[in-house]
Amino acid sequence: MEDPIQLKEEGNKYFQASDYEKAAQSYTQAIKLSKDKALQAVLYRNRAACFLKKEEYAKAASDASRAIDINSSDIKALYRRSQALEKLGKLDQAFKDAQKCATIEPRNKNFQETLRRLGADIQEKLRIQFSTDLRVQKMFEILLDENSEKEKREKAANNLIVLGREEAGAERIFQNNGVSLLLQLIETKNAELILAAVRTLSGMCTGHKARATAILHYLGIDNICMWMSVDNEEISLAVCNLLQTITDCLLGQGKEEQHGKEEALVLDTKKDLRMITTRLLDMLVSKKVSGQGRDRALNLLNKNIPRKDLKDHDNSRTIFVIDNGLKKILKVVGQIPEMSDCLPLTENTQLTASVLLNKLYDDLRCDPERDNYRVICEEYIKSKIDPQNMDKTLHAIQMVSGVLQGPFDLGNKLLGMKGVMEMMVALCGSEREIDQLVAVEALIHASTKLSRATFIISNGVTLLKEIYKKTKNEKIKIRALVGLCKLGSAGGTDYGLRQFAEGSTEKLAKQCRKWLCNTTIDARTRKWAVEGLAYLTLDADVKDDFVEDEQALQAMFELAKMSDKTILYSVASALVNCSNSYDTKELVPELVQLAKFSKQHVPEEHPKALIPLALEGTDVGKIKASHALAKIAAISNPDIAFPGERVYEVVRPLVSLLNTERDGLQNYEALLGLTNFSGRSDKLRMKIVKEKALPDIENYMFENHDQLRQAATECMCNLVVNKEGQERFVADGNDRLKLVVLLCGEDDEKVQRAAAGALAMLTAAQKKLCSKMTEVTTQWLEILQRLCLHDNMEVQHRGLVITFNLISADKELAKKVVETELLEILTFIGKQEDDPKKQHIINVARDCLTKCMDYGLIKPLSRA
Repeated sequence: MEDPIQLKEEGNKYFQASDYEKAAQSYTQAIKLSKDKALQAVLYRNRAACFLKKEEYAKAASDASRAIDINSSDIKALYRRSQALEKLGKLDQAFKDAQKCATIEPRNKNFQETLRRLGADIQEKLRIQFSTDLRVQKMFEILLDENSEKEKREKAANNLIVLGREEAGAERIFQNNGVSLLLQLIETKNAELILAAVRTLSGMCTGHKARATAILHYLGIDNICMWMSVDNEEISLAVCNLLQTITDCLLGQGKEEQHGKEEALVLDTKKDLRMITTRLLDMLVSKKVSGQGRDRALNLLNKNIPRKDLKDHDNSRTIFVIDNGLKKILKVVGQIPEMSDCLPLTENTQLTASVLLNKLYDDLRCDPERDNYRVICEEYIKSKIDPQNMDKTLHAIQMVSGVLQGPFDLGNKLLGMKGVMEMMVALCGSEREIDQLVAVEALIHASTKLSRATFIISNGVTLLKEIYKKTKNEKIKIRALVGLCKLGSAGGTDYGLRQFAEGSTEKLAKQCRKWLCNTTIDARTRKWAVEGLAYLTLDADVKDDFVEDEQALQAMFELAKMSDKTILYSVASALVNCSNSYDTKELVPELVQLAKFSKQHVPEEHPKALIPLALEGTDVGKIKASHALAKIAAISNPDIAFPGERVYEVVRPLVSLLNTERDGLQNYEALLGLTNFSGRSDKLRMKIVKEKALPDIENYMFENHDQLRQAATECMCNLVVNKEGQERFVADGNDRLKLVVLLCGEDDEKVQRAAAGALAMLTAAQKKLCSKMTEVTTQWLEILQRLCLHDNMEVQHRGLVITFNLISADKELAKKVVETELLEILTFIGKQEDDPKKQHIINVARDCLTKCMDYGLIKPLSRA
């Protein structure tokens, strides 16, 4: 069809049938073919109507403007542009267009009503802006005043975080020199103020590419990376979350749905993304970066560089990292903690770097790309092998070990490089202990590559035996033993091992148990003892001795608790081996204890012994015992785990974990434990309140970390049953209720459910909070509508209960509800046929409608 008039008519038919996509396509085709200016104006105007229906408001405004350019008195185009501009938040411009419409048709009631509404909205917007500006100014004055009371500063910090998460608040902070003031807070070097500033910045960046880009440039990527490098876990993690939020915006990910708000400016983000990636790669090899900071950089690279969907053909980010940073990642895996020039590392750093190597390799699309990766590795490793400089050579062998724990195929190829295997064997025979240590670990990792195992077995077993017999260094001896165990397994026989142990593996297992129980040996070395036992417990005699060694079992349990998750595989292997030799009815308590931990990371220590340690032990002992109690409290029935009055003694240790000096896992499990307790009885809730836990729990509701925020919100949901908890929300001058309302609008369904539960209980218990809820944020209505239409029936029920509470509280509030789309939602749900699965939902909707009828606000409706 090449007639623009026919295409216009076709578009009109599609529009009348509500097929706005096809209507827009017809109008677009007609625009391309039409030479008639008047017809073009109509087509642009019609396509603007399609875009309005599709909620593509920027396109609607653009098309309406094109129609107006042709005919400045086109009243339909003017009105449609006014509608689009209103949705885009440009109220002043929308008002001007509506004013022109009213001038052309002064008797049109629709135009007059639009003018009245827009005028009122503009006044309200100005009032809120002025009020928000004053609040922002006041918050910063309190925060930057060193003489302010601690409680006031904490309250101001939390209020600022909440404001930063709300679009209007974030924009006011941004427009009022807020980024500069937040930077001042960061420069105070006060940990709490730094956290508040960073979390506020994260909220301001979320879902807003332009603002995130501006904040990135103002703060500077160098500063952000420097803050992430500090040796403070909570600050480092918060800054990491900020950088992840900025990255999500630049990648166009995690964008929150904002009806009618589209960016007019298309930003080229590739340059900024490369700048971030380059700085993260620089962090990997900087001595100024803490071990935690290095881990954060590796985690960000792991998360954002490889493709999430292999159907996406663009792996340019991976290619960029390989070309510009592969050698830096290799340098990290090549670090030797025992050497003085080692970069600051955590026990997870090198394994995380190996994971990154593997992800990058897997993200390559073709053999030439993989060949380039291999060549870079080979050339870099060759450059480090120097017979005249054994320290350099050690780093090369350590790199090979790191790659062996990453991409399997590449590790095999690197083992085949000329001189690598020979150098590994030669280092085993060195007199230097550090040479032996690195070489033995390399042999252990190489022994899993079966194509090379024959060479290692024939050349390495003898050397490992000699090292084991001669060395006095426990770190080397234990690794040599594990190497022998692994080589026996790789070769399909334990002949060499048995011959070495004079026909019995029991002696070796006994030695492993001694190392395991020796707390003077570092945890990294003792973990190798666990790996040795994972092999040795294949022997039936070893199993018996191990199960009867209560001290060794307890030592393994303690080591598993304090170490990274990599040790749990060896723990599980040893347990599986041991359990295979027993009748299923026979349960060894220590094995059950250890098995549960290795499976779930949850200890089952006797609570009676832990409580005094948590209350009266050393500082370190208190933390560990409190954390153990939190693990039990999080997953157990309190009546069984802590019978009688003992449960009340556990509350204080759990609350002690709710502070910034404890790590995130301790915070999380303490919150889970308190949630479990607070759901049991009012007496327990009173005890939690008495221990002054409420302010700390509230603080975690401000967290950017999803799991912490969820756990804190669920805990608060239980605690608001308590009257003192409710009074904190009723009190003037705080944003607690506002936070709960905003959390009801979160995308995280678990957070949403918990927040909706808390809001339902608060509005049921305190009528004051019903009216306050409609005043704390302009988003309350949209959030409540989303709850009432939620796919999750539990969330939907809570939304309807909140609506019922508002209607029941006050006739004026009920009137406010009836005047919105909520009435249509309630009518739709209330008129549904009875259904046992969702009867509780239907009944609440009907109760809402009945209450409105009692007020005389609506007439009785029949169920259709």
